Amino acid sequence: MIEVKNIEKSYNGTVVVNIPELAIATGEAVGVVGNNGAGKTTLFRMVLDLIRPSKGEVYSKGTNVAKSEDWKEYTGSHLDEGFLIDYLTAEEYFKFIGDLHGLSDGDITERLLPFMDFFNGEILHQRKYIRDFSKGNQKKIGVAAAALSDPELLILDEPFANLDPSSQIRLKNLLRSLREQKHITLLISSHDLSHVIEVCERIVVMEKGQMVQDMQTNENTLSELETYFTV
Repeated sequence: MIEVKNIEKSYNGTVVVNIPELAIATGEAVGVVGNNGAGKTTLFRMVLDLIRPSKGEVYSKGTNVAKSEDWKEYTGSHLDEGFLIDYLTAEEYFKFIGDLHGLSDGDITERLLPFMDFFNGEILHQRKYIRDFSKGNQKKIGVAAAALSDPELLILDEPFANLDPSSQIRLKNLLRSLREQKHITLLISSHDLSHVIEVCERIVVMEKGQMVQDMQTNENTLSELETYFTV
């Protein structure tokens, strides 16, 4: 579904991402891990055509994302709170996203049902703007909005960040359920190694803008990653 070919991103002569090749198959769940500054978010922004590579191309279903917007119809994403419209309430924001995809109010209500446990009574009917929610609850709104259109491809940058332990577990179970029930292709980054391993069948390790490992998850993956990041 996603194919990265010889992409490089440079700022002021410094290369921050350099990936010769990366392919993500339809229905695959891939977790991208790495320390701060590894290039994870920059990679995601290039996949979403939010920034352009200095060279190379990113393809979605065989189409160059920089030359067509067709991929936006089947892609949901949330990278940070900048994706949100913070002067809206949560309900208004979900309505805005729903309208973009031609969803009725009933459709929106139905598609939010799987998120009710994740919301934990803290998101809907709060009578406050998104900017007044905690960072964790803003994250919940962003993740739910990204999945609202029933995307074929869901891209989430640090979805577990700022969430309390209960919400992290609920999100982990929710992402696994979305994969099992709707067979979505999932691309996420995370500093939480254990959660991303439980959600994803494949882990890509980035360091200084490069892919240094690409592995299928198994019972030894967590210990292998912990060893890698502590040596």
